Amino acid sequence: MAHVRLVQGDITRLARDAIVNAANPALLGGGGVDGAIHAAAGPGLLAECRALPEVAPGVRCPTGEARLTGAHRLPARYVIHTVGPVWRGGGHDEPALLRACYRNSLALAAAHGVGTIAFPAISCGVYGYPAALAAQVAIAALRDHAGGADVTLCLFDDRLLGIFRAALDAAAS
Repeated sequence: MAHVRLVQGDITRLARDAIVNAANPALLGGGGVDGAIHAAAGPGLLAECRALPEVAPGVRCPTGEARLTGAHRLPARYVIHTVGPVWRGGGHDEPALLRACYRNSLALAAAHGVGTIAFPAISCGVYGYPAALAAQVAIAALRDHAGGADVTLCLFDDRLLGIFRAALDAAAS
């Protein structure tokens, strides 16, 4: 079981072996955490993402999967890009796809010797996943991980921090 800690802050400032980017399928930057990571990493990240092969037109990373790049100007070694599901009411495999984001990111991290990794609240921004439901999925997926990575959930604001703390506390009891 992975050790999970929560922090409130800016994921682009965390010095970890890897940070996870809540990306879009094209991996070419966007809004929210994706835009912040691309801005902080500099143009090298965009160039490296563009070099990743498309698996379908405009898709370098399908929903639930993960891809690894260098971190460029970030204080991390790697960026693991994962594409969370867009919330469509919960009946379109959203929980399984979100769980896959965490599992596949952790598997990719383990394959590259990552000892410390930070995740944002995947799909909780413009993708509209209800934060309380996303927190339950994230905490369960991270706690079920058998690897030795030290996991940080970096939440952007106090509201998300409180929601994820409640889910972590509920999972511990």
